Amino acid sequence: MTVETDKPLSPGRKKRAPLSAVQDRTVKSRDSDINPSRGDKPVKERKQKEQKGKKKHKILVIVESPAKAKTIEKYLGASYTVKASMGHLIDLPKSRLAIDVAHDFEPEYITVRGRARILKELQGDAKKSDRVLLASDNDREGEAIAWHLRNAITAKAERVPIQRIAFNEITPMAIKDAVACPGSIDEAKVNAQKARRVLDRLVGYNLSPLLWKKVKNGLSAGRVQSVALRLICEREKELESFIPEEYWTLEADFMVGRSRFTAQLVTWQGNKPVLKNEAAVKEIIDQITGVDCKVSDIREIDKTVRPKPPFTTSQLQQAAANRLGFTSKKTMQVAQQLYEGVNIGASRVGLITYMRTDSVRISRVALEEVRGWIQERYPQELPETAVEYTVGKKAQDAHEAIRPTYVRYTPDEVKDQLSRDQLRLYTLIWERFVSSQMKAAKTRTVSTDIQAGAGVFRVSGTKIIEKGFYMVMKLLPSKEERGYGYPSLKIGDPVLMDAFYPEQHFTQGPSRYTDASMVKTLEEKGIGRPSTYAPTISVLLDRYYVTRYNKQLVPTILGKLICDMLVEYFPEVVDITFTASMENKLDAVEEQQLRWSDMIKEFYAPFKDRVEAVGKTLESFKGSLDEVTDQVCDACGRPLVKKLGRFGFFLACTGFPECRHTKSLPLATCPRCGGDIVARKTKKRGKEFYGCTNYPECDFISHFKPIKQNCPKCGQFMVEKYDKKNGSHKACINPACDYLHSSDDSLDEPVHEDSIVGQDHGE
Repeated sequence: MTVETDKPLSPGRKKRAPLSAVQDRTVKSRDSDINPSRGDKPVKERKQKEQKGKKKHKILVIVESPAKAKTIEKYLGASYTVKASMGHLIDLPKSRLAIDVAHDFEPEYITVRGRARILKELQGDAKKSDRVLLASDNDREGEAIAWHLRNAITAKAERVPIQRIAFNEITPMAIKDAVACPGSIDEAKVNAQKARRVLDRLVGYNLSPLLWKKVKNGLSAGRVQSVALRLICEREKELESFIPEEYWTLEADFMVGRSRFTAQLVTWQGNKPVLKNEAAVKEIIDQITGVDCKVSDIREIDKTVRPKPPFTTSQLQQAAANRLGFTSKKTMQVAQQLYEGVNIGASRVGLITYMRTDSVRISRVALEEVRGWIQERYPQELPETAVEYTVGKKAQDAHEAIRPTYVRYTPDEVKDQLSRDQLRLYTLIWERFVSSQMKAAKTRTVSTDIQAGAGVFRVSGTKIIEKGFYMVMKLLPSKEERGYGYPSLKIGDPVLMDAFYPEQHFTQGPSRYTDASMVKTLEEKGIGRPSTYAPTISVLLDRYYVTRYNKQLVPTILGKLICDMLVEYFPEVVDITFTASMENKLDAVEEQQLRWSDMIKEFYAPFKDRVEAVGKTLESFKGSLDEVTDQVCDACGRPLVKKLGRFGFFLACTGFPECRHTKSLPLATCPRCGGDIVARKTKKRGKEFYGCTNYPECDFISHFKPIKQNCPKCGQFMVEKYDKKNGSHKACINPACDYLHSSDDSLDEPVHEDSIVGQDHGE
């Protein structure tokens, strides 16, 4: 017997062969064997359960930045989800002190304003995950971020395991090694960050309101920034009190056949020449003019030049400032981009190791890689053993030195994938690291003395005789590579004196701090840590305590006033030794040698008493920087007063707040139309220049700051200029006037309207 169906087949469906009775009963028996009372389930349901049991575990990895998340996600498999916390999600509130000074200074943490959505999303992702790995930066701040995240996630998903991972570089091997060996949060490091945060909050939230009350709103004082301000102000005082002295030098041209070279007078009548004025120089010239000259001495000195160690944070900031003209802030921003990862072809790669470090230590794997690379390309420059560098006594040594993650990614190979700034900084880091593991270079300096009557002129030249580590130095070629620059000579050779070049000089006072020298000083004196150098300089500029002029940090009137006040009334806060000792105590907290609350307690009681006493006795300086002018308000006709705002001085109506009219402070009169010359900034780079208020009708601009002095020759205004040869000097704005005028820079050129932004003069 067969079973047939009359149901029509769907299009394209083949007719099924009829089932025999036995087969039919077999199919029915399969279904009838399912007994719900035994817990049996249909086949489809059982398969779904089996597939669900085979589902891969989902692991949530939380890092600080989206760029880092994007890079790491490419290294981990599909079972990992990488999200970014965007830095701190939980911190102290800005609106109040939030420190319980009566109960061991316990901080009151809240969700950072605007970050609640991110935190909620991370908590939701954690609930759906089998495990959470906290991968914030491996320093105090990163540890605190991980600690807060762990507590916040545990509050919503307490059964989800949470672990800490750390790495020094963002490479597949480093990330996979970190994931394979997770650890726990370092509570001691968290306590050190907590102590630093509480200490800075107590100093800032007690001193800043005092400054608001006694000087002006919007000011701030801090444990590290105030010491840095003091250093800058004291250097400025030294500069202002310095009295330059005149002196002269004398050079002469000499001829040997058709070859010409220049030598400088180094001795006169057996002693170092003392040339205080032009008359002294002319007297010497008169005595040696026309005398026979010959080579009296030749000395050769060979010198070994050893490579420098890989960069620490402070050294990178100094080198980038000196070589590339980067500010400390810009250096750290570009380094962060290189660390978090850039697209190289089809892959995303973190090009450098962690950029906040005070150590020159290098991992064994990195040493083997760089030595292998050198062996392949410059075998003759590879030392027999790896070069070791001593880690400084003050270094925490938490991270390796800053180095490229892969030596094979040379600057030439990645130049098309990097921006100009990224490439220049990466080249600096790559060359410094690779050269640090190469042989030393050797130079030879030849000094030749020319006897001319009672005087001796000397010419020196240096050249490289063994290149050593200079083989990889392309961005920063050494000055020694310029060679001698004068003909080969022998003792006794006659030479012909051809021309004299007397030159007037003035002794230079101490140099103002630059970003590079400021960072170097902070590091040497133990003030702050690698992560704080750039923010310290930035906050001084933001508060208008300091301005940057020709890369130099110059204190403003406001900065000097604040510094003098703090030095007089709070000497311990701005004491260099005291601040450095506080850094050492923070290190002791991290090393579990000191309780963080005991450290704060020792500092706070006398400090708080001092703040209260000064608040009662200190006179108010409010309005002391205001200056009445003879100008009137364009809006209401009332007098204008010169006031100090967030970005410097400006003119404001005395009818404030009824009249809120302000205008930029005129610095000079436009030589083209008679308008006012004021400070302006370009939109793209924020670079300051000085232009006419009648723009765009008048497009006169100057790239140099006008000073309150008119040219004695033509009457137009003068500007302050700076160059390495003459230092700071004044020059007439008029290109046709030769009064102290330099023609190397453009003083007068048009500027596009869409490249200008105005100043914000808010109080």
